[in-house]
Amino acid sequence: MKKFVTAAVLVAGLALTACNTVEGAGKDIKSAGNAIEDTAQDVKK
Repeated sequence: MKKFVTAAVLVAGLALTACNTVEGAGKDIKSAGNAIEDTAQDVKK
């Protein structure tokens, strides 16, 4: 659970600093989805 919170905070920080364009926002959302997916896979193991 700590990994998930850490990943979420990191992704949120990146999203706030990199969302200058629509393309940047799309990349941020994709990155957040990947981080959540990776964390979910880690929890399953």
